[in-house]
Amino acid sequence: MIVRPAVRQDAAGIYDIETESFSVPWSRESIDHELEHTELTRYYVLVRDDGYIAGYAGLWRVTDEGQITNIALRKDVQGKGYGELLVRVMMEKAFEEGCMDIFLEVRVSNIPALGLYRKLGFEVLSVRKSYYSEPVEDAYVMGCQKEKYKWAVK
Repeated sequence: MIVRPAVRQDAAGIYDIETESFSVPWSRESIDHELEHTELTRYYVLVRDDGYIAGYAGLWRVTDEGQITNIALRKDVQGKGYGELLVRVMMEKAFEEGCMDIFLEVRVSNIPALGLYRKLGFEVLSVRKSYYSEPVEDAYVMGCQKEKYKWAVK
């Protein structure tokens, strides 16, 4: 598996993962828009040697801040460390491009994601009540400063 920047031709694979992973998925049009407007967006895909897109991650970059939009993996590759690889590549590129802070929202019940984000240096900053729908659930707003990012793999 490799992680590489996403291109427009990856939209169908990203959309498939989006609809498999989220109760309220982004539309195909939204994904196309994100991949076309790379002045502010950074998307990465996790790809097998045969071209199969197994995961993706996205980030909006505004001045010196990054906002992680979505991270998702196909079920057959979950729990194998690929999510961490994908997030690390995206974060390290964002920091190299000048981001000083990266933020995200995560369901309070998403224990695996919370563990990964804490491992990478994210801290809970606040709670957004009823942020998610289907089912309705609070979100933690988490942030990671460049100097607190855990560069070394543990």
